[in-house]
Amino acid sequence: MNNHSTGFIKEDPWRIFRIMAEFVDSFETLSRVGPAVTIFGSARMKPSNPYFKAAEALAYGLAKNNLAVVTGGGPGIMAAGNKGAARAKGRSVGLNIELPHEQQGNPYANIPINFHYFFSRKVCFVKYSIAFVFMPGGFGTLDEFSEVITLVQTQRIPQFPLILFGRKFWGGLLKWMETEMSRPGYIGRNDLKLVTITDDPQEAIDIILEYERRVGPPESVPQAFA
Repeated sequence: MNNHSTGFIKEDPWRIFRIMAEFVDSFETLSRVGPAVTIFGSARMKPSNPYFKAAEALAYGLAKNNLAVVTGGGPGIMAAGNKGAARAKGRSVGLNIELPHEQQGNPYANIPINFHYFFSRKVCFVKYSIAFVFMPGGFGTLDEFSEVITLVQTQRIPQFPLILFGRKFWGGLLKWMETEMSRPGYIGRNDLKLVTITDDPQEAIDIILEYERRVGPPESVPQAFA
């Protein structure tokens, strides 16, 4: 038996159990939270940044309307989202990931869940949310935007509101997508209509609340990966 096979027998089955445990624990907790909105954004954003303040105001307004707020549980925009929801005495969920250098859990998440694996955490961002807000951020935020819009485009999840917050930040990307992806036909003609761009927290809140009103009471709100 080679070393690769021996490594699988000793390590991989236990890794599978750890993955299963992450899904079971997080699903059990999040299934009791109710309809939620996930806010993505940079871990490096300072509290003095206008986008930090906007994320906090957005989360506050969502929580005041009885929507849970889900973030990655770390600093920056994630802390802003959790802080706004907690300030409104709402459900403030932090899906924190164990990273060697950058991320530590913020103190504002009153429903913290810790993850070891990125992929199980990403499933949980989507599974219990009815809308997604993408604040300015780095590679992680761009990855999350790409993944969620792909899931909507391919109808793997319902057509939830997808809101890009910050015209200055996201405008260039949308223009590039229009000229380099949409016009040549790499994506559908209407795919970019799946996204709304705004600089106004209240506009984002109104879009999400209108979607919630349109689909009905909480028990009838569609769930991703149902």
